[in-house]
Amino acid sequence: MPNPWTGKGNPYARKEVLERLRATLKKGQPIIAAGAGTGISAKFIERGGADLIIIYNSGRFRMAGHGSTCGLMAYGDANAVAMEIGQFEVLPIVEEIPVICGVHATDPRRRMWHWLLQIKDMGFSGVNNFPTHCIVDGLFRQILEETGMSVKKEFEMVALARKMDLFSIVYVATPEEAKAMAAAGADVIIAHVGTTVGGSIGVKGAVVTMAIATPEDAAYINKHTDCVGFVGASSLERLGVEESLTNLTRRFKRIPVQKTALKTLQWR
Repeated sequence: MPNPWTGKGNPYARKEVLERLRATLKKGQPIIAAGAGTGISAKFIERGGADLIIIYNSGRFRMAGHGSTCGLMAYGDANAVAMEIGQFEVLPIVEEIPVICGVHATDPRRRMWHWLLQIKDMGFSGVNNFPTHCIVDGLFRQILEETGMSVKKEFEMVALARKMDLFSIVYVATPEEAKAMAAAGADVIIAHVGTTVGGSIGVKGAVVTMAIATPEDAAYINKHTDCVGFVGASSLERLGVEESLTNLTRRFKRIPVQKTALKTLQWR
């Protein structure tokens, strides 16, 4: 259902987003969700046929040439950055597909119900739990869990989103987290498999057994599991920019220059 004020897409109610995704699967197509850190990324991700666009605070760092893990660090207000990208860059440019807002649910400075109302009012059609503590492990994860910044806050955020009729597509890293998210009312579960490999700032050694970075990788996973799609940020947005700009610049550099033109130049 189009926005009654603009005749365009966002925002969609939760039921409408689910209907769109089910229609995609009914056609035998995978659900593809892509991160967009800039308006131009969002424009051409939509043109490429993605089903969802997700706004991560890490998109700002990624598209500035830094590793996406910057989004997990104290380099800014994660919630404010995601809202800003959505408000001023992505939502004004996306014409039709649902836009999802990344939410840092453990931020102790925010009343989460109040923040979700602002997200909904801005025109986002749903939420995602990023930055997420589910991909933090070891002693630091234990410290987060014991000092009020538990991943349980992310489950609670999703439960609130469900009450507010916001669609939710969420990251988990363990079967237990998947069950907890489903119990909280999450609509789509993403198995997070770690930081993207490849490109100029991808990881090399810190990877899981099966890294997923290309369409071929995602096709393999869908073939051998019950997964029905792929969610990518660096693997779509960053790698796409790196490869295309590098190759295009090289093509320009191969343009010949006429020798006669060189002779007419006056060198100092």
